[in-house]
Amino acid sequence: MAIEDFLTVAAPTDEMIETDAVVVGAGPVGLFQVFELGLLEIKCHVIDSLRTVGGQCMELYPTKPIYDIPAVPVCSSYELTENLLKQNHHFAPVFHLGEEVTDVKKLEDGTFHVTTSAGSRFHCKVVIIAAGVGSFQPRPLRVKGIEKFEGTQLHYSCKDPSIFEGKNVVILGGGDSALDWTLNLVGKAESVVLVHRRDGFRAQAASVARMKELCENWEMQFEVGQVTGFTEEDGKLTEVAVSGADGVTRRIPLDHLLVFFGLQPKLGPIENWGLNLERKQIVVDTARFESSIPGIFAVGDINTYPGKKKLILSGFHECALAAFAACDYVFPEKRVFLQYTTTSPKLHKVLGVETPTFDD
Repeated sequence: MAIEDFLTVAAPTDEMIETDAVVVGAGPVGLFQVFELGLLEIKCHVIDSLRTVGGQCMELYPTKPIYDIPAVPVCSSYELTENLLKQNHHFAPVFHLGEEVTDVKKLEDGTFHVTTSAGSRFHCKVVIIAAGVGSFQPRPLRVKGIEKFEGTQLHYSCKDPSIFEGKNVVILGGGDSALDWTLNLVGKAESVVLVHRRDGFRAQAASVARMKELCENWEMQFEVGQVTGFTEEDGKLTEVAVSGADGVTRRIPLDHLLVFFGLQPKLGPIENWGLNLERKQIVVDTARFESSIPGIFAVGDINTYPGKKKLILSGFHECALAAFAACDYVFPEKRVFLQYTTTSPKLHKVLGVETPTFDD
């Protein structure tokens, strides 16, 4: 089964969504937060500015091995994300992807209104920020004036690949995204030229080998260099100037320019929520991982406290304590006790598994 099989993704809506908790961020820590909330029967919706789950791990290095997950000697970012989704799938979290949380307002009764860039609105009892180092934005091509073509001929993502069919396409970058789209568009676009600042790549070796094979067969081109200028006619981008290491500037005609320089983190609207921040990180206590605003928690790389270590392992620990602390707001009249998933019949019921029996 694929990751998508474990996802319930909601479209933006004008209706107010009622839920116990809103988790901001769908990276590994945000996904584990869903599990810890679920064990305590706290329902949640998860919001992420990216259009996929897995956060920085999945966006920057989906196949890169991770070695420091307890009891898992090695796994890829994809495998980690898939297993976290499997683990919390029973709790039926709802994901809102491609939406950035723009506003969090605390109401007089202590609950919160949360609003996203897509217009989705949530009413919840707690907010748990698991936004890593903030929302991710594409690293822009820094050529003066070229930004005016963004959305028409300059693209930092590919939502509709069909627009490139039969067109002259130039792709910038040396990572997996650049190579994947290069290989995908060869044979569909009229021409494909890949431009990278050096002859080394951060992509999978098989993709690089295939790209070079296509170049040898004259099915595409690869140029070493950087875009330093462009030409336009009648308000349309017609070519880019690529300056090579040999000092020669080559002009490459195009219809579309795709840029894959990776992502850069930005704290974004979180800066305006009135939280106590230190170096653009949310200050929390280490007993509850609660922020300076009661009812708003922060876990993972987005928070800071004495001795903080930016590890997935640390984030997982923070999720457990934040979930127990959230119960004070979600179930104020209820006493919550620590139980163990190995022995607790109640947790077995919550998890949808049978209570095991042990022979003497």
